[in-house]
Amino acid sequence: MNMNEREFRGTRLRASDLTEGKVFLTSWTREAEYAWDCGIAISRFLEGLKQGVILGVRCPRCQLIMTPPRVWCSQCFRPVNQYVPLRDTGVIKTFSISYVRWDTKRLRKPEIPAVIEIDGASPDMGFLHLIGGVNPKYLRIGMKVKAVWEPPERRTGSIRDIRYFRPYGGK
Repeated sequence: MNMNEREFRGTRLRASDLTEGKVFLTSWTREAEYAWDCGIAISRFLEGLKQGVILGVRCPRCQLIMTPPRVWCSQCFRPVNQYVPLRDTGVIKTFSISYVRWDTKRLRKPEIPAVIEIDGASPDMGFLHLIGGVNPKYLRIGMKVKAVWEPPERRTGSIRDIRYFRPYGGK
């Protein structure tokens, strides 16, 4: 007898114990309701999107402008809470042409996720979103893009309030 058997005496269950009804067995369906808390900075960012505005936050010490906003400066680690509206334009930093969706469904027309550096934010500050309204063969790193928004009555305070970014020739 090893140490575990001495410490935890009892009768081992066999598969037949379950099928022959020798032990009590029950099952139930969970009804789990929950809410997701995005936190202060992202909640404010999403509320901005609902209003048609991309928000950033400026560090009072080093002046870094970050988007999506956060509560701590990623450069000097100071608390930040000065929200600033940014333009809804930017530059493609990197992208992928994907014929397979996130749930492994094959696509005839590709999705194009891209990291967009948002104009008005500090260099390398931006977020991942979709590119649309362009033939994939014309995409390039550094291409200027502009947000295509859902109509105001359909916005919900989600990143999807921006439908996608499209090529943009303006400044």
